[in-house]
Amino acid sequence: MKTVQPDYHYHLKTASNPSISPDGSSAAFVVHRFEPGAFEASTDVFICNMADGSNKNQITNTGTASKPVWDPSGSKLAYLDNDDSGVKQIYVWSEETASSDAITDRIVNIDAFSWSLDGNKIAFRALVPGEDELRLIEAGNDSPKIRTARRIRYQQDGVGWRGDSFYHVFIHDLDSNQVTQITDGEGDDGPPIWSPDGKRIAFISDRNDARETISKTELFVCGTDGSNLEVWSSHMFMVESVAWSPDSRKIAVTGGQTRTEVGGYGLTTQSSVYVLEPGSEPVKLTDDSIRPQANGTGFPVTADSPTIAWKNDTGIILGADSRGQSHLVVANPEHPGEFRLVTNGWQITELNIGVVSDDVLVCTSSPTSHGELFRVDLNNGATTQITNLNSEFFSDHTVATLEKFTITRENFDIESRVWFPSGFDPRNRYPLLLDVHGGPHSAFYDSFYPIHQVATGAGYVVVAPNPRGSSTYGLKFATAVHGDWGLGDYEDVMAAMEEVASREYIDETRVVIHGSSYGGFMSSWAVGHTNRFNAAVIAAPVTNLSSFYGTSDIGVNFTEIQLGGERFDSREKYEFHSPLAYARDVETPVLLLHGEDDIRVPIEQSEQYFVALKRHGKEVEFVRLPRTSHGIFRAKHPMIRMEYFRRMLAWFEKYNSDS
Repeated sequence: MKTVQPDYHYHLKTASNPSISPDGSSAAFVVHRFEPGAFEASTDVFICNMADGSNKNQITNTGTASKPVWDPSGSKLAYLDNDDSGVKQIYVWSEETASSDAITDRIVNIDAFSWSLDGNKIAFRALVPGEDELRLIEAGNDSPKIRTARRIRYQQDGVGWRGDSFYHVFIHDLDSNQVTQITDGEGDDGPPIWSPDGKRIAFISDRNDARETISKTELFVCGTDGSNLEVWSSHMFMVESVAWSPDSRKIAVTGGQTRTEVGGYGLTTQSSVYVLEPGSEPVKLTDDSIRPQANGTGFPVTADSPTIAWKNDTGIILGADSRGQSHLVVANPEHPGEFRLVTNGWQITELNIGVVSDDVLVCTSSPTSHGELFRVDLNNGATTQITNLNSEFFSDHTVATLEKFTITRENFDIESRVWFPSGFDPRNRYPLLLDVHGGPHSAFYDSFYPIHQVATGAGYVVVAPNPRGSSTYGLKFATAVHGDWGLGDYEDVMAAMEEVASREYIDETRVVIHGSSYGGFMSSWAVGHTNRFNAAVIAAPVTNLSSFYGTSDIGVNFTEIQLGGERFDSREKYEFHSPLAYARDVETPVLLLHGEDDIRVPIEQSEQYFVALKRHGKEVEFVRLPRTSHGIFRAKHPMIRMEYFRRMLAWFEKYNSDS
């Protein structure tokens, strides 16, 4: 049996974008994989039998298809794919002809769409270029790209330059082939959701004067031609996922009534399920024992609001997380506070809800599997595996085993996960890796984490704490990190690490640390405050909060919440909480890795830290990853992922060996 190696991604596939046919008989989904010798991942659409995954059929072969959605008849499947210019268009595959045709011809990407209930129209969301951006597109690639910024949010990680461009909603009439833009103005509009009676469209938007500095979003409803625009969320601070009631009179959303209720910044911190109806106060259905799933991209309005559905006989169905586990949740709209959890023990990354049945199709990851689709019966929780994309990989690879433990610090229960190498023997002594997650409003789940699997494959025990600030543990726990970066959260991760390090099977002299994004902040903070670690691998770290405020695509909104004030009003606080201020105290060898296209945590954060360490004679190397944004572990080129893990292990081996 083999252990998981840095090239794992060549051998693992991932199912995503699930879609159940209207009659519940078929499933459509996307398979993400790296072909040998390819420079980018391949994504294609497949369909199969919903009952057991049989009769799998690949319907695209472009390697760039995504987001399949069945039409109401179940005889057609729309999806997104690149045209010859590399622009995402809507294509429609017909079961009758077994072929696909593009139905749109946009000059910029479409990123979300939905069918009307009669199947004659498709509503979609696309970027509408500003005047300057349109001139640049029309000028072609040979002309210099001279750009002018007029707003704080002029760029976006993973998207690039935004300038004066905004996302808006369009209607494509399939009979006439006419396209009508039904929303406009300044602000991003979210994915369009048709009402069950086919007369209206709901969408979220941040078309408010404060969108540059806070995450306020609103729910809008309009006619299918854009007329009679109404705000349905006047009593809410922020909303995201949207589901109409079956009678088209109410709408269920995830969100919060006040900025405090959602932790100030976004719904990855905390939110609840609400029912909205014009003329009535919002009705709250859930509490913070669960956190409804949120998009987590940093921008409040995106193409990928998590799925939520409202069914007459079942209730409001959604995905939610609690204490590092995902659940399918059914909330009762008639009895606020009454909801039930259907599943346990997974991380659910996406889901789709059947129209006629109580089946849900979920994309999952667990400690012993990755990237598979399961069908879940909401009535009894019974599960059926639909795909077996990685059965061969898991049959000839050993994976880490999981233990969870909890320590109490300052009245907070700090839950941690410990991953053990295959063949673990407590009579031996193992090196220890402390891994710190990003966020801070994120969490480690009961899931297959490549970095933990690769590290245990190299013989490490890995401890992965969820310190204060982590999401899925309630609002008070998540917001305890605000104004406290590097203090209570640092003590939490160190205490969790020391608890494991004190065990007889750990070699206390061989301890290392890794973290990315906020985890990179914590890792660089740690080495500036302790010599406990023999080596540190630090990726995309926030090291200078003052410059991060002005260069990150979320710098203003995010940092003012996390530190509790505007930069010029809080200069001493910004410097105190910045790892850069403690670079002279670092004695630990540091390996920095950073994507050159990172706009979320710009590479200047690592550049400053590297120069400070080098200037003071510290042991440091700086690896720049080309064509890579903030999602390093989602890098397009497979070599980026492989090199990341290879260099991480090599750095640890160099400074943490037992020789």
